[in-house]
Amino acid sequence: MDLSGLTKITDDTSVDYNLDAASLKLQIQDITIRLSAPNAETRELWKGFIQSVAELSVSSSLVLLPKQIVLLEEVVKKEKERQQNAQQRSPSLNADPNVDMPDCFHPVSRTEAEFLLTRQASRGNLLLRPSRHGNAFAISTREQLNGPILKHYRVSRKHDIIFTIDLDNPVTCTSLPDIIKHFIDTSEGALKPLPREKLYQKKLSFVAFDRESGEKILRTASMILKPNLSTQPETNMKAPRKSKKPPVLACRET
Repeated sequence: MDLSGLTKITDDTSVDYNLDAASLKLQIQDITIRLSAPNAETRELWKGFIQSVAELSVSSSLVLLPKQIVLLEEVVKKEKERQQNAQQRSPSLNADPNVDMPDCFHPVSRTEAEFLLTRQASRGNLLLRPSRHGNAFAISTREQLNGPILKHYRVSRKHDIIFTIDLDNPVTCTSLPDIIKHFIDTSEGALKPLPREKLYQKKLSFVAFDRESGEKILRTASMILKPNLSTQPETNMKAPRKSKKPPVLACRET
């Protein structure tokens, strides 16, 4: 599971069919995941591992044995190395100007892609991501039929401008957007690309109080442009008035 969005971890007090079991709940953004451990002692160790991996540090408040603390420190070290290696392997969106990257490209791993497709199911069910095998890509999809169906397809890259979907009958395209279009057309629109979330807004908006309704509303700010007098027709131009200055008496010292 992708623990980068972990917001809360709590004990689950609901009754389990196994009386010795001890459960806990993970709140990962808007998704709640319930886990069941064999007993309460194991649950505390699980909580320690999950919290340490999510925060990339071992909390001093954990009540665990010294040997267990050492295990947590080793796991945190491995997770830091894994994330660093994953960033180095993931191609940048602007790394190669010769590649037209579609809007559904996400620099995530296979596991992260499955979690992302599950969390964003209402926005799309197909995404393009880096492959673990060299300079290649992968297509991840998620469909629903008596439960979720997750699939992954490898897209090989040759000569920078040739992309091939590795199937029994390979499909070759000259761009990644054409690869995405092939999946959409073949599935008759059942597969919908999942676009990347926009990190920055393009319009300035704010919550303001509406005096007429007495409620708060979301309002978009508009720019007030001053008219440029130089662009106005000459008929609208008026000659400036000459200011009347008081007479000045000039004196010379003698």
